[in-house]
Amino acid sequence: MEVPAISNNLNLSNGDLDPSDTPPTMSIDKLFPALLECFGIILCGYIAGRANIITSTQAKGLGNFVSKFALPALLFKNMVLLDFGNVIWPFLWSILIAKVSVFFIVCVITLLVASPDTRFSKAGLFSIFATQSNDFALGYPIVEALYKNTHPEYLQYIYLVAPVSLMLLNPIGFAFCEIQKWRDQRDRQQRKLQIVGVVILQVLKNPMVFMVVIGIIFHFILDQKIPAFMEQFVDGLANSFGGAALFYLGLSMVGQLGKLTRSTVVALILLITAKLLVMPLICRETVELLDADNTSSNLEHSSLSNYAFLYGVFPSAPSVAIYAAHYNMELQVVTSGMVVSTFLSAPIMYVSAWLLTIPWMDPKPLMDSLQNVSFNVSIISLVALAWTVTVMFLSKKFKRLPHMFTVNLFLAQILACVSMIMWNFVVRQDRFIGHVLTFTLLYGSLYSTYVWPGLIALSLVLMKRGGELKVAPGFLVIAGWGVPALVAAVLLVTGERMPDTIDSAFFYGRPQIICTSVVLAFSIVLGGCSLVGLRRGTWDSKYHVLERDSMLGTTEDLRPQTGQDTQTIPDIRDMFESAGTGSINIGQCETGCESPGCLLAQEEQQRQVADRQVARHVLLCLLLTVSLLANLSSCLWWLFSRVPGRLYLELQFFCAVVNYGQGFISFGLFGLDKHLIILPFKKKISCLWHRRKPEEQPQLVVSDDIMMTCTQFIRYHKEQCVRDIVQNKRCGERTVANTFLGSELVEWLLQVGLSQDRGEALLYGIRLQQGGVLQHITQEYGFKDDNLHYCFTA
Repeated sequence: MEVPAISNNLNLSNGDLDPSDTPPTMSIDKLFPALLECFGIILCGYIAGRANIITSTQAKGLGNFVSKFALPALLFKNMVLLDFGNVIWPFLWSILIAKVSVFFIVCVITLLVASPDTRFSKAGLFSIFATQSNDFALGYPIVEALYKNTHPEYLQYIYLVAPVSLMLLNPIGFAFCEIQKWRDQRDRQQRKLQIVGVVILQVLKNPMVFMVVIGIIFHFILDQKIPAFMEQFVDGLANSFGGAALFYLGLSMVGQLGKLTRSTVVALILLITAKLLVMPLICRETVELLDADNTSSNLEHSSLSNYAFLYGVFPSAPSVAIYAAHYNMELQVVTSGMVVSTFLSAPIMYVSAWLLTIPWMDPKPLMDSLQNVSFNVSIISLVALAWTVTVMFLSKKFKRLPHMFTVNLFLAQILACVSMIMWNFVVRQDRFIGHVLTFTLLYGSLYSTYVWPGLIALSLVLMKRGGELKVAPGFLVIAGWGVPALVAAVLLVTGERMPDTIDSAFFYGRPQIICTSVVLAFSIVLGGCSLVGLRRGTWDSKYHVLERDSMLGTTEDLRPQTGQDTQTIPDIRDMFESAGTGSINIGQCETGCESPGCLLAQEEQQRQVADRQVARHVLLCLLLTVSLLANLSSCLWWLFSRVPGRLYLELQFFCAVVNYGQGFISFGLFGLDKHLIILPFKKKISCLWHRRKPEEQPQLVVSDDIMMTCTQFIRYHKEQCVRDIVQNKRCGERTVANTFLGSELVEWLLQVGLSQDRGEALLYGIRLQQGGVLQHITQEYGFKDDNLHYCFTA
């Protein structure tokens, strides 16, 4: 929700000083070179790892050097030289309170929504991920580039805040991981007191914690000065940290995004939101609240709150991945999140610093720029939404639940985009009626886009058992359109139009911001609680899978069963004879079925058509709820800040993009229907590509890891797997196929211990398919943890 920091009555300069007299609080001249240096070294490390110039084993050696020698030396040096006299302690307490708050929020939410089997390990590692920043390797060079000439004392806060996280918050996370290990043990011989002892011992054995304590002790013994005989030695180790740590960060990124699965994407989105949105906002607000009476001027207070925001944007530290590997828990989510947060933080830090270095900004050009951004985004989003709605109608999904509600959301998004395009022209004309009508349509539809994600999530919960909605769909439709219309009507009746503004978000001033905040809070609470309830519940199997006997009779088991040895195959022959086909010999489909009339393929297609696409709807609700959280933060920032400041503009432009760019999310999730668009397109490309002779096709090259996995599976496990899950299923009038479901293979891998969870089992199956061990019955799909038919290759 774009809100009115840029209206004419707001001060955007630093404090209350005259713009011409306001000194800059930071220097951006060295920021871009610092970012280029940091991310350039990271890129070099990534290239070295990707090209196998440095192997994973060698990378571990470099990581041990960084974490056990270079970083402890750096901490020791700075603890000795630290000047506690220049520390603004309320600012330090504010950052610590912010970190504890985020740690607590992530921990509680994870314990509520995570599976009981892994909730403690996820709570511990995810909380550490959200609060432990890459302060020294990436944060310190950027802070030095920004503040060394104006506020050099800011650099020491890096060394004060980071050790507290290591000594205070990380042990709590370690305790959760140890509890998870204890719960996973069958005998559970380890006592609770032993768990506490293990955690304390782990903290004390950490070289970074140990050297921080030693550094503080020697700070008072040596009177803030390192002896000359050891100064060069300590400097040598400390100075080696920067480049080595960044290079190791690049090495650790190799291959991490490829490990993402559908089950880890949701956790990754929530973690990135907590790290790059919630953390910086809470850091800034705690400084605003706790440090308001302790700084000498508004300029100093504003500078500290802006510095707190930048500190909160620092990405997660690579050491979190080391913790995950040590406990062998949640490694895919943590490592992928580290990669994504590192590269997303760079543009956020640069734009934030650029805004903060501008001494004064004229509100009029900013209002025009915001209006132009909203207008341009609306046009592109409108095209994407038109395509998505067309796909929904052509695929006839709009008749089913929950797609019926999703189409209503798309229509609300279309109206919001059309209204913003109209507003761009109407607002510049002096026509009161036109202003009111366009504003009513704009905010009625925009509020509707806020409400529908919560209602869709609620509908998923109501359909969780049995697949039928417990209330009439009309009630939710009326709520989705009626509540926003009612709020807009109340705003028109009670609000007072602000003169001389073209910003639709501030057309009715403070009452409009309050109404928007109420609608956003309601939708966030409704959607959040519904998603939590959806995650904690267990889906009924009938909700996902249609009954086998209703799918053309294609899945009957032709493998002899106890007491039924002579019934199955004769029954099928009788079926064909009654259809006039006469006596036949049933053949075997060895290399996958290519017949357009394959009964197994028809079964899959009908199942896909009937699929409610729960995962896509959950992801849609989750992404839109994140955007609602950003909008609510923008509203509360304006309502409770004396001077919103320039960082508010960054959030405001972001909210404008997510409000009128919702069509991009909708298009990405629902605009590319598999059976209507993707599969026909792939078949056309495949038909053109495979016109060459088979002998001209290039040989498929697989990695050594995939080859090893396939070889071990064929040698030690395939025979047992065939006995356990492979069934003879009729796929044509005269053929049967030895097939199994993807979900059955995942379950089998979990049962025999080849995988620890469903995500890992999915990756195992993907490796088997990449290595040519198995394939889809029609070769249209990759391996999925779903009710799709696969067969082992000869």
